[in-house]
Amino acid sequence: MSGRKLIKNGIIVTASDQYEADILIEGEHISAIGDNLSAPGAEVIDAKGCYVFPGAIDPHTHLDMPFGGTVTKDDFESGTIAAAFGGTTSIIDFCLTEKGKPLHDAIQTWHNKSKDKSVIDYSFHLMIGEMNENVLKELPEVIEKEGITSFKVFMAYKNVFQADDATLFHTLKVAKEQGALVMVHAENGDVIDYLTKEALKKGNTEPIYHALTRPPEAEGEATGRAAQLTKLANSQLYVVHVSCAEAVEKIAEARGKGVDIWGETCPQYLMLDQSYLEKPDFEGAKYVWSPPLREKWNQGVLWNALKSGQLQTLGSDQCSFDFNGQKSLGKGDFTKIPNGGPMIEDRVSILFSEGVNKGRITINQFVDIVSTRVAKLFGMFPKKGTIAVGADADIVLFDPNKERVISASTHHMAVDYNAFEGMKITGEPVSVLVRGNFVIRDKQFVGKAGHGEYIKRKKYGVTKELKRNESISI
Repeated sequence: MSGRKLIKNGIIVTASDQYEADILIEGEHISAIGDNLSAPGAEVIDAKGCYVFPGAIDPHTHLDMPFGGTVTKDDFESGTIAAAFGGTTSIIDFCLTEKGKPLHDAIQTWHNKSKDKSVIDYSFHLMIGEMNENVLKELPEVIEKEGITSFKVFMAYKNVFQADDATLFHTLKVAKEQGALVMVHAENGDVIDYLTKEALKKGNTEPIYHALTRPPEAEGEATGRAAQLTKLANSQLYVVHVSCAEAVEKIAEARGKGVDIWGETCPQYLMLDQSYLEKPDFEGAKYVWSPPLREKWNQGVLWNALKSGQLQTLGSDQCSFDFNGQKSLGKGDFTKIPNGGPMIEDRVSILFSEGVNKGRITINQFVDIVSTRVAKLFGMFPKKGTIAVGADADIVLFDPNKERVISASTHHMAVDYNAFEGMKITGEPVSVLVRGNFVIRDKQFVGKAGHGEYIKRKKYGVTKELKRNESISI
């Protein structure tokens, strides 16, 4: 048991409220919220000068993931330690499947990767690469017993992960029946494959051609196609890592027509742009991920979409590879550069510093984007995603005035570079509790590998009821 703790003098911020109050934690849960709470024998935590946020939830991570002949640098231990330093108390990682093999084999592989390693709570999304009788037989058990209620379909990475439209449509139909949320990586993989082959034929091998062969039109087209298929199936869709105006427009258009569609963006698309891939001496490889970085003007579109509710969440798409030894596999051929970057640690602070501090979003929107909306969409609310009596005591004490410079020399990820190197931000987590236990205390790691518990999530249908009673911005 984590004992009794009393948080005093902080300003509690949720997706809807901001107020001063004490929080009493008993065991792993919040047992009371109020003024001048008395709790004899409780450990008193002074949150003076801090905001008290619900623990952030990262809906999009790739830890210990094989890709392009190598494996991501951060596993479930180093990755979740870095996440905790950044104020994240739960993650949902992507479980990759193989065609022709049982879904449960893949799920067990991911349980093995995470067992006794994660310092924060975690869950899995499940990749669907094919839809056949065997998959259909397994899915009910995946949902009911494993509590995996979100399925990922890739529309890109031809001959690797890419599924065809029939598989996507069938997945949408099954998800509607079973109460699951379908996620898509929305890029037109066939067009990208064509453009990539053309580039290599012409001897265009530098990192910048990763972006030039994955144009925003390919993302916009795939997003629109997925939205139409969702409408046709009368199902529900979550578009991951939205990077450009073309995709935002398709999501907003579909939402305006009543399609049950949601969109996620990532800090890299809010802060970095396509010019980073042109850095000399192969440094551009550090910024190779998919979808690629876009022209800078897209950043304003993404920020406005977060503010207006056209996009609702911020994932990290954490997928870290060392510059030396991993990204360098693609010297002379951009298609061999492992796709991904290290984002898990700075996601929350960047959104606060660049979003709240600069007036792009409100502080309540910030909490909704990094925590509450994710919990609602992915079947974790109200246990996760808010500060309320009965909820898990996943709590972040956040100093809004602390200034720092992001750097690989001070980050806690295992990777050898930071995509946001040199960026000055204001606001950072001071202490982080997961189910009533300190994982970070006064900016020091005090957690332990294996403390994190696997989260079995509720069906998407619960969220549908919440949605009907909410005012949703279109």
